[in-house]
Amino acid sequence: MIEPRKQIIQWLEKDTYRYQALLIAESLNLPQWMLAAGFVRNLVWDKLHGIEPRPLNDIDLIYFEPNNLSPEIDKHYQSQLNAIAPEYPWSVKNQARMHLKNQDSAYHSCVDAMSFWPEKETAVAASISRAAQPKIELYCPFGCERLFELTVSHNPIKRKQLFEQRLMSKKWLTHYPQLMVK
Repeated sequence: MIEPRKQIIQWLEKDTYRYQALLIAESLNLPQWMLAAGFVRNLVWDKLHGIEPRPLNDIDLIYFEPNNLSPEIDKHYQSQLNAIAPEYPWSVKNQARMHLKNQDSAYHSCVDAMSFWPEKETAVAASISRAAQPKIELYCPFGCERLFELTVSHNPIKRKQLFEQRLMSKKWLTHYPQLMVK
């Protein structure tokens, strides 16, 4: 079997919808930008369940800019993305300020912020560099192997109740019946 990181990158390269979203997000040139959470997680779980990748409820574009913590700038970037590609459900969040909402200590980067997310499998993101040959990069503070284990795991630094609420509201066990809670 192909190594999980390489497999995810291949799937992203072949998924026209997601690949275009990466190129569009890259055009904003935001610091440490990534498309995160369900953008990668759902692709892997869809593939492993033999399901054609489904449309996303949102595309979480995260970035890290500690010098401007205003939520208004997120709205500005989201408006820019909506003007470029209104068919994509963009959601833009500066991770440099999200610790305030989540009642955590200050984050130091997008990867650090993802390490505080309630489930470990959601803490996965992709970006692309637009060099002569575009290259997809993956960011996974807990590794990406667990996505292939078909588990959804509580991040012990977050409240278990929050994890359980998200498990129910996201209906992952219904959408992905092979998933196991760890």
